[in-house]
Amino acid sequence: MALRRFDLEAGGDSFAFKPETEPTIAFWLGKYPEDKKRSAVIPLLWLAQKDNAGWLSEPAMREVADRLEMPYIRVYEVATFYTMFRLQPVGKHHIQLCGTTPCMLRGANDLKEVCAKKIGKPMHVTDDGRLSWEEVECLGACVNAPMAQINDYYYEDLTPESFGEILDKLANGADVEPGPFVDRLNSAPQGGLTSLTEADLFDGSRNKLSELPNLPSAAPAAEPEPAPQPEPAPEKKTTLIKDSKPAPKAEDKPEVVEVAAGEEDDLKRIKGIGPVNEKALNELGIYKFSQIAAWTPENVDWVEDFMSFPGRIEREDWIAQAKTLAEGEETDFSKRVDAGEVESSKDEGEA
Repeated sequence: MALRRFDLEAGGDSFAFKPETEPTIAFWLGKYPEDKKRSAVIPLLWLAQKDNAGWLSEPAMREVADRLEMPYIRVYEVATFYTMFRLQPVGKHHIQLCGTTPCMLRGANDLKEVCAKKIGKPMHVTDDGRLSWEEVECLGACVNAPMAQINDYYYEDLTPESFGEILDKLANGADVEPGPFVDRLNSAPQGGLTSLTEADLFDGSRNKLSELPNLPSAAPAAEPEPAPQPEPAPEKKTTLIKDSKPAPKAEDKPEVVEVAAGEEDDLKRIKGIGPVNEKALNELGIYKFSQIAAWTPENVDWVEDFMSFPGRIEREDWIAQAKTLAEGEETDFSKRVDAGEVESSKDEGEA
């Protein structure tokens, strides 16, 4: 945000709220507990701006601070932060021209040229004190772009010609009715509605009831016919589908070996074997790459059944990896393990 300073010279030495503003001040102060009345600083600054010809002088900010028992600097901080508060004199009719993307795409730059031609630079006040202008961010009327806010009201769907006429009328002391400057109502489609025009869509007649539901009738109600009983569902027959693959046999267990401490291979260098799987394999008596490299399909089935991960050994190609490592060569994965780049291959407590 750009640095914003007060106009000390134009502000004079004093400020007082207008008598007719006092009830509104009382309303806002009544919304907060006495010890929280500083919460009303923004509405009171807004009222002070209105009572000071559309801008906030330094005496006006001091008056707000005194009313709310706030340090002056705290009120100055609020006033200089929010661009809704103007810190230098403005014209009787201050134009805030939206220059954000929707309005820019619809011709806001052309409206800026009109302002520059008829008023001058931004925040310049015409000699008669009637007009001033500035470019602002989105004012929330994008569907009616381009638009401008003049004092408290929106003027929408502008063209350079219609905007120029508005400024001329205001400069001559005439009033201009706010709103869209094309054939539309508020934000409705230009030219009027073309769909959903039937009156009964909105007057409630489509939902009218000829009589209230569940009213007792003079004649006894006829006995309702018994609801038809659903036919019994056909009995389902359960067919057990047996696994075509026979369970592994005890003799399919891989060959086991005994090794001295320190002579076992680091099975975690095989992709798919982490510390948990390595420990389980060691408990089976499998310590060497050469053991895994020699596994038969029956051995694989037995190990997968024992460790409860069917299909994994073939999917991760343990046997081919083990053959490469047993021959003293490396795999891309074993190189990464040796470099400490594979977290899942580190033992617990290993950095």
